[in-house]
Amino acid sequence: MRSVMFMEIHGIRFNCCKGRVCVCVCVCQREREEGSLEWVSTKLMWSHNKFKTVRAVALKTDMATKIIYFTVNGRPEQAEFPVDCPAQDVKDLFRSAAEAGPHDILKLYNPKGNIINISPRLEPNSPNSCYKLEVVAADCNRVELAVALGFDLSSMEKRLQGLEKKILIEAGETPAVVYEMKRQVESFREKLESVEHLSWLGLFKELSEGTQKPSPFYHKRTLRKTREECEHVREKFLQMSSLEVSEEVRQYLKTPTFDNWQWEDAEIMVLLQVMYTDLDFIATFNIEPEVLHKFLYEVYKRYNNIPFHNFKHCFCVTQMMYGLIWLTDLKSKIDSIDLLTMLTSAVCHDLDHTGYNNAYQINARTELALRYNDISPLENHHCAVAFEILEKNENNIFRNLTTEQYKRIREGIIKCILATDMTRHNEILNKFKSILLVFDFSNKDHRDVLMMIMIKVSDISNEARPMDVAEPWLDCLLQEFYNQSDKEKLEGLPVTPFMDRDKVTKPSSQTGFIGFVLLPLFIELANLFPCLEQHIIDPVRKALDYYTEMEKALEREKLIRAQSDKAAAAKNTTPQNLQNPQKTANSLSEAGNALKPPTL
Repeated sequence: MRSVMFMEIHGIRFNCCKGRVCVCVCVCQREREEGSLEWVSTKLMWSHNKFKTVRAVALKTDMATKIIYFTVNGRPEQAEFPVDCPAQDVKDLFRSAAEAGPHDILKLYNPKGNIINISPRLEPNSPNSCYKLEVVAADCNRVELAVALGFDLSSMEKRLQGLEKKILIEAGETPAVVYEMKRQVESFREKLESVEHLSWLGLFKELSEGTQKPSPFYHKRTLRKTREECEHVREKFLQMSSLEVSEEVRQYLKTPTFDNWQWEDAEIMVLLQVMYTDLDFIATFNIEPEVLHKFLYEVYKRYNNIPFHNFKHCFCVTQMMYGLIWLTDLKSKIDSIDLLTMLTSAVCHDLDHTGYNNAYQINARTELALRYNDISPLENHHCAVAFEILEKNENNIFRNLTTEQYKRIREGIIKCILATDMTRHNEILNKFKSILLVFDFSNKDHRDVLMMIMIKVSDISNEARPMDVAEPWLDCLLQEFYNQSDKEKLEGLPVTPFMDRDKVTKPSSQTGFIGFVLLPLFIELANLFPCLEQHIIDPVRKALDYYTEMEKALEREKLIRAQSDKAAAAKNTTPQNLQNPQKTANSLSEAGNALKPPTL
């Protein structure tokens, strides 16, 4: 890195190479106050070859800071700013480093080549892992632009400014609609600068800083999706369905680390379409795009507004199944028709789930329990709804298959979805373990068991994802559990133990489940596919450690609280009146007289 000089900008220290035009200048320095150095700085911004003063501020330099190393056009730079620095000032810093104008669009890439937000929450790095800053939409030659657009942009800008002044003179003030249009333009520019993943879909998203959390207000929404809600999503889906998804997103979609919280329902439908396309199902089985669109839309409609078993859960299970297919190279091991069965089973596996499990259905003697004679009522219902959708020719993605192919797929989908009933967990896992040492991909029975194991792993795979993706899903699941136990109490039904909000905590709900259900299942699948060890078993072990520590912390807190309550109770058992027997006797006498009926 070349010689540098330090300059302070609104709480930001920027190393600027000597010999270049400096976009930030420290104006003056004040004397020490209470032992810490203060600066009075003026921030200058480069814009159209002129400097423009933005603001002057005072700053103490002993605050916590972070250092970011990055390159601009191959030139190494570094920036230092306070951890609580405003986001806009951080963006202004990087804009200054790139010598970009206020309307230029910046992109910041991490060492993997992924776009990351320019914000105070940037992860500190080292000179060996520099970020790369680029100006991807700088001001262009106005003559060339005028030729390309067919009109002069400068004259257009002047005309708009004239109209704005005219409106201001005639109306006396700028109308709200003008401010709203300016806000929308600025919002669009910010979107281009802060896309959190490489995707054209980012332009359709209201991206905010940080992971979007699931809404806790499902109880205030109708169980079934409204017609308006569905139509809105359908229109967005159809608008985006013909656009090309970037290769970066396609590769990201194949990984267990995929973050579902960044995607809206319409975008999720596009990603499901990508899965069918990239596994060659469209070409192999002659699935018409418009039929796939209608099928995915009908599936979306039939997932309910409940905290956990909703359309996003459907997507997560399908995405994990899709990722496992690629990670294990199943395309080279089993027929495409089995892969189609597995993916479609995942898409349909929880259709029309109402948020109450089989135990509730059976104990409450619901219509589903009566219809299916208490045998996997929910899973049987999910299958029935799936084939109800497929029964309509315009939704039937299997309509160009032969009768034998359709029969095979129907049989496979039913087996897979029924396998998600956790009461069959040990039965299916033991069957898989019994054939593991002699597993034969050409053996249909072996493949059937593998397909059931794959959908089971996918169905309960949230803990294999990064913690910031997995933990919100646990919050959703607990909310659904608590809703059921509350309903069971109200209706006088047996309360499902692991759903009782009075007995279950967040860590206690996970430690046993991960240790006795998740890990044994995942380990057996990894015995067949060793490559899965790092992708799904290591993260699950880390999750187990995380919740074990959380549970210990809660136990310590509980013990401390109990000791504190015990000490307080002991203090209250020796009041002053016990030390004065005569006073106690008088008090008891007065209490007795107060209980006597009045004398007439």
